[in-house]
Amino acid sequence: MGYQLTRQEAEEMFRRWMAQYDIFAPKLMEGEGCFSDTDIIRYGAVASLDEIVWDKKSDYSFKEVLLPINETLFYFTEDETKVPKGPQKDRLVFLRACDLCAVKRLDEIYLKNGFEDYYYARLREHTKFILMGCTVTCKSGFCVSMGSNRTDAYDAYLKVDGDQVWADVRCSELESFIKGGVSCPVTPDYVTENEEKVTLPRNLSNKNFTDDIWKEYGDRCIGCGRCNFVCPTCTCFTMQDIFYKDNEKAGERRRVWASCQVDGYTDMAGGHSFRTNQADRMRFKVMHKIYDFEKRFGYPMCVGCGRCDDVCPEYISYANCVNRLAKEEMDHEK
Repeated sequence: MGYQLTRQEAEEMFRRWMAQYDIFAPKLMEGEGCFSDTDIIRYGAVASLDEIVWDKKSDYSFKEVLLPINETLFYFTEDETKVPKGPQKDRLVFLRACDLCAVKRLDEIYLKNGFEDYYYARLREHTKFILMGCTVTCKSGFCVSMGSNRTDAYDAYLKVDGDQVWADVRCSELESFIKGGVSCPVTPDYVTENEEKVTLPRNLSNKNFTDDIWKEYGDRCIGCGRCNFVCPTCTCFTMQDIFYKDNEKAGERRRVWASCQVDGYTDMAGGHSFRTNQADRMRFKVMHKIYDFEKRFGYPMCVGCGRCDDVCPEYISYANCVNRLAKEEMDHEK
């Protein structure tokens, strides 16, 4: 149901939510950027509507709320293992349409991919999503091209405009926290056109996997992995066993974010590696996003948020790479 709330009524609703939920949203973190004395917009716990950055895309996605960067899977001794407790409170996550579409991709991988991931599932089960509208397109995003500029999979939608707040609440549990306000129709703000436009190739062949384009990009890529870490749909991780110092027979196993672009990620016991150069890694990342994932699940993995283009220190554009593949495909068909 839709509501028009005063700012005071909305803040009171937010306080009631805080008593029930841990609330995460994009917030400005001063001085915590990648370079000296720079700020960054990143997800963190918020205590008021004022802490949320409403008018800019976050530099990092919501992903770390559901998939912690460093997560302990279990503690172990010589005789037993013990799984740590999950969060004590349910969670609310504020995010935009492209990121909410990314949740669908994560669910596909971690919940519907043959075996349910226990750790992701217990967080996902206790998480609700608050949609943030987009009135103006972000410069690097191409969500319209990917069909992820709009979604109706939210539990609530919130728009703050000066002293007024509009809410479309679909979850009865969240709606029960609203006191006051005026009932009215509320429609989320969605962008309908981006500055950046991407055309997906539709008839990829084996030639696309051996194209010279990958060597060109591979020569530029330095393998830092930043594109993977800001991406809302990248899910690569590695495992670490941490031994405590007292007897070196007790410790914990962690899974930690990793990157398919980093040297050594595909190394196996015996010294074999599947992808030994940056050209192969770049090809794998791009083709996985637009070919492998779609072939398996029926839709592309990429949601067009544009963060990978924003963060690359070598100014490699994923969007331009995909457009080049599509153009080459059209040229071959002529």
